[in-house]
Amino acid sequence: MEKYIEKAIYASRWIMAPIYLGLSLTLLALGIKFFQEIFHILPIIFTIKEVDLVLVVLSLIDIVLVGGLIVMVMFSGYENFVSRLDLEDGEDKLGWLGKLDSGSLKNKVAASIVAISSIHLLKIFMNVESVNDDKIMWYLLIHITFVISAFSMGYLDKLLRKAPY
Repeated sequence: MEKYIEKAIYASRWIMAPIYLGLSLTLLALGIKFFQEIFHILPIIFTIKEVDLVLVVLSLIDIVLVGGLIVMVMFSGYENFVSRLDLEDGEDKLGWLGKLDSGSLKNKVAASIVAISSIHLLKIFMNVESVNDDKIMWYLLIHITFVISAFSMGYLDKLLRKAPY
């Protein structure tokens, strides 16, 4: 009986496969939103203020960072928790595939969240005159929380990798 339960539990990892596939749909949605922003900005490129253009560019960078985060989570999560990706040697294979364990992935996700939060904070600062001071304080506190959390996770990971078992 125990053997069947263990096989069922092990096979249940495949429940994650459609979830990772669903992430590719969110990547598609981000791609559509990215190009929607590009098409909105092109007709007014010569009349838009520089600050507004920088804000749009920061939004595009934000979309790209989130997209990269999705790709990282999708591929390394699938490889770590479901199954190895069987790619031929001649195919265009990402260099980091198979090298990110769940700890490294966690640290990369944390670093990506800090980068995304930094971009968002920069957008807030570029438009500071239209944002209430108390909201700026909350944005800063949230960002600092992300930074401290990412640093702490990285530091703990470093300590655990050095610890003898």
